[in-house]
Amino acid sequence: MRVFLIAVVSGVLLFVASTVQAEEKREATKPTVPTKVLKPLENFKVGEWVKFSEPPGKFSNGFDLEKVYSVKNGVLHISGHGNGYMRTKRPFANYHLSIEYKWGEFRTNQSKYVRNSGVLLHGSGKDSIWPTSLEVQLAQGCEGDFIVIRGPKRSEPFSTTITSDIVIAEDKKTRWQRGGKPTKYSGRQFWWNRHQPFFKEHLDTRGKHDVASPKGEWTKVECICNGDRVTVKINGQTVNECYNAKPSAGSIILQNEKYEVFFRNMEIRPLKP
Repeated sequence: MRVFLIAVVSGVLLFVASTVQAEEKREATKPTVPTKVLKPLENFKVGEWVKFSEPPGKFSNGFDLEKVYSVKNGVLHISGHGNGYMRTKRPFANYHLSIEYKWGEFRTNQSKYVRNSGVLLHGSGKDSIWPTSLEVQLAQGCEGDFIVIRGPKRSEPFSTTITSDIVIAEDKKTRWQRGGKPTKYSGRQFWWNRHQPFFKEHLDTRGKHDVASPKGEWTKVECICNGDRVTVKINGQTVNECYNAKPSAGSIILQNEKYEVFFRNMEIRPLKP
């Protein structure tokens, strides 16, 4: 019996050690710097992506995880059940991300507020709701805002930081403005340059100066990650920028926040000289 118990304990310890080593190995993976155009959705391979959600029991009617995130003909359909995301298994650095999205009709969030999703850059750490990353907001009227996500250990100081050049608008909120006051992130949301002051974020409403496409139409998002600088374009217009981003590399994450959304034409391109 004693020999049996020792064998069991040893097996458990070896399993834990191997799990920890695997996690450390994933976190220590050297970021991929693309040398050619990559199309992670068009050439979809499950092994290149990680799907993550809150437990299926929290989905209405026990909706299956594999149906929450599905790819067909290069188009990713996120059903809107639960909270979660799909992330690239590989971390990336120094790249130009281009992707298009549009809203569906379904939602499990029945609040009066805008449809919500995001592209998360430089994702790192353990999978959680939500992982350490820099969010490029896609919520209606807020397309291109920056949100720094500290990760699951919210009691600790932010391990992700950015600096942006900003001005303060009439609503006392920040707006990006090239040549503005350099401001390090301190828990605020850095709004895109023409975010409408006092915009009431009600479902399917648009800001006065929105450059994103109307609901049901495709909107193109570009994230140029050049070293520790991130520039965001919406439908070809530069709307936000930050620098001194820490970390400056990591997974690319497509978010599910209880609203049906579609993504297509995802390309990870080398930066132009």
